This record gives sequence, structure tokens and C-alpha cells, in this order.
Amino acid sequence: MRNFIKKITHPFLKYALKVYYYKPRKYYYDSISIEIHPKVFPPHLTFSTKILLDFIQPLDLKDKTFLELGCGSGIISLSAAKKGASVTATDINQIALLYLEKNAKKNHLSITILESDLFDSLEKKSFDYIIINPPYYPKNPKNIVEKAWFCGANFEYFEKLFHQLKHQVHFQNTLMILSEDCAIERISDIAQKYLLSFETVLLNENFAEKNYIYSISK
Repeated sequence: MRNFIKKITHPFLKYALKVYYYKPRKYYYDSISIEIHPKVFPPHLTFSTKILLDFIQPLDLKDKTFLELGCGSGIISLSAAKKGASVTATDINQIALLYLEKNAKKNHLSITILESDLFDSLEKKSFDYIIINPPYYPKNPKNIVEKAWFCGANFEYFEKLFHQLKHQVHFQNTLMILSEDCAIERISDIAQKYLLSFETVLLNENFAEKNYIYSISK
């Protein structure tokens, strides 16, 4: 984790990212085209979004209830909607939600978009699929942008997430992606504290890192 934090905080890389993301950038998947604001988690920067997109691509989502928790750009939600799912996309970043609304209209896709801190604002808490690409670096975020990366110094994000999954939500399939660069054992231990189990359903390995998709169950 420290190596990654050093990379993204290196002055040269910070400057390069600032230059690249000084304006909205486009992202494409399966004939879906979206525009992403600089203050929204960029799927171009990591492998996780593409891995999740490829994983759900063969799933039969027609008429399934689908929640993308912390949707960011919302490309996963739009892909699920294209496959016929009834999609809810949530985030705490209002800019992300505004751009997602525009991108949904541009791609002629219908989804429910909601500002929510995890499950707090969700009235309906039963889903066939829940997809989570979480912030997992243990540091207290200073602003809304950093909340896409940092889960709190004591993993507060996961404490709240797993508590809600255990006590407040009914689900058939919850899928979460994590990188080898994060504290997977610590996150798994928090899940076990709430009597939730982790099962690896995909290992994606490339030249830079390993990513794991976990199925979470009660």
C-alpha cells in the first residue's frame, strides 16, 4: 500500500494527473460512452473498473435488481442497465451523480440515481446483485475526492459497510473487488466480525498487480 501511495503522491505523477484530468475525460465500454468529471474516480487510472465490467458482462442480469454502491463514473451501472437489469446507482459525490444522469440520458439507458452514504438513504434494501469497488487505503480522507481512495485510518468504511450488509440488507450476490496492494486480511477480518464470509471468485493478474473479486455472503 505504501508503494502505491508514494506513486500517486509523487510530485511528478501528481502534476501529470492534474494536467490530464484538468477537464472531463471520456471512457468507453461495450458501445457505452461516458464523460467523467475530474473530481470523480477515474476508471482510466486503475484496472478494477474494467475487471468488474468484464466479470458482469456474461451474467444474465435481465430483470434482476442491481445496485452499484459508490458508483463513481457509473459505467458499471450503465452496462448492467444495458443488459436489462433494474439498476440503482449511489454515491456521496454529487458531481458524479450529475454526470451519471447526463451519461445515462446520452446512452438512452434508465437507472435510479441516488445520493447515499453506503445504504443510509436507500429505502429499498433488497437486491439480486450488489457491486462494490471500495476505497481501501487506510487514511482519513480530507475531501470528497479522497473518499474514493481512502477508507479511514481505522477502516471505518468497511466497519459500516459490513455492519449494514449483515443487519440491514437482503442480497443474493454481493461482489467486491480488492487489489493485492491493500490490507485484504484486515478487511476480511472485519467482515468475519460481522459473520460475513469472503470467497474468491476471480483472480486477475497482470504485469502491475493482482486483483481479486470476492463474493460476500451471510
